[in-house]
Amino acid sequence: MIRLAGADLVLPDRVLTGTVVIHGDRIAAIESTVSAAPAAAGVVNFTFADHYIVPGFVDVHVHGVDGHDSLDGGDAIRRIAELLPRYGVTAFCPTTIACDPAALRAVLQSVAEARSSRPAGARVLPAHLESNFINPDFKGAQPFECLRVPSAPRGAFRWGGDDILDEIAAARPDVGIITIAPELDGALPLIADLASHGHHVSLGHSGASYEQALQGIREGARQATHLFNRMTPVGHREPGLAGAVLESDDVVAELVCDGVHVHPAMMRVALAAKRPERIMAITDGTAGAGLARGSRAVLGGRTITVGDAAYLDDGTIAGSVLTMDRAFATLTGSAGLSLSDAATVCATTPARALGLQGFGVLAAGAIADLAVLDRQFRVVQTWIAGNLVYSEGS
Repeated sequence: MIRLAGADLVLPDRVLTGTVVIHGDRIAAIESTVSAAPAAAGVVNFTFADHYIVPGFVDVHVHGVDGHDSLDGGDAIRRIAELLPRYGVTAFCPTTIACDPAALRAVLQSVAEARSSRPAGARVLPAHLESNFINPDFKGAQPFECLRVPSAPRGAFRWGGDDILDEIAAARPDVGIITIAPELDGALPLIADLASHGHHVSLGHSGASYEQALQGIREGARQATHLFNRMTPVGHREPGLAGAVLESDDVVAELVCDGVHVHPAMMRVALAAKRPERIMAITDGTAGAGLARGSRAVLGGRTITVGDAAYLDDGTIAGSVLTMDRAFATLTGSAGLSLSDAATVCATTPARALGLQGFGVLAAGAIADLAVLDRQFRVVQTWIAGNLVYSEGS
């Protein structure tokens, strides 16, 4: 039995000064008492005055951290899993940029191995493929040479969209989210097919009109990749993809909460339109996250430089250098959310969007994945399945 006492507990509907009681891999009780239980055999007490306890963060869109990229090969996925708890992350979707079939096969094998062996770190969820099926005009830092149209034949290319789909089909349990631009030829039947196989189709990197976006939603798309970024902007005469996402309650939208990718005012607009229950904070973090400003890293083999975001050498924004603890701080600061709503956006909503039962919430009976934060929202401890996996300074 483990007792985490004296902290402000960020519950779904309020903040309560009290104690989290952990038994095994579950939260056994939430108590409105600040005193630790008397020393007893089998009871471990921690006291956290002037701290917050929040549900462990779930990042559904993260390419890497601390110098490691998901497409590095080798033990990259395992290393990312081991590093993320220092930022309060207890579960994540390893995210790829568009790549060739061999690279995709390798990373999905690494995801499968990490999921089966459970590394000593954050839970490895099925991957997020920020895929080959996106609009070249909205590609951002995605490599043009790896983009394909779902319905187009291979032609002069060494490989085609069918080869990518074959890799996805061969690794379905380890592919969670797939980003697609719905306006591409053949995208709508592909969305329907992927959704029928249990994948979460996310609309993004897209020049879709409002009407085309709605078609994608009707075919089964239920998420949106980094809302406002690399998509048609909202206009009062042409709402575009972003307008369709803001309007549709069927869609859960990612939001990069670094204050760089999306202005805090637009973050507030999105949160007001969709409510915290339909917005999930993401980092879109790269291998540059956690590194000093000016550091160099890679994203899918391409060099990036750390600034207020990650940048290619030509100045293109290439993801972020955000970590989830800083996303939580932004949401409770410039975005104006309450602690409970920020926890919903960082943990509860992504867990529910992915169908993770018992995750992303502080409640009796829930999985004991949680983070202890100081008053500046820096991570002091991270617990996963009732085990202390990160402690500041150790």
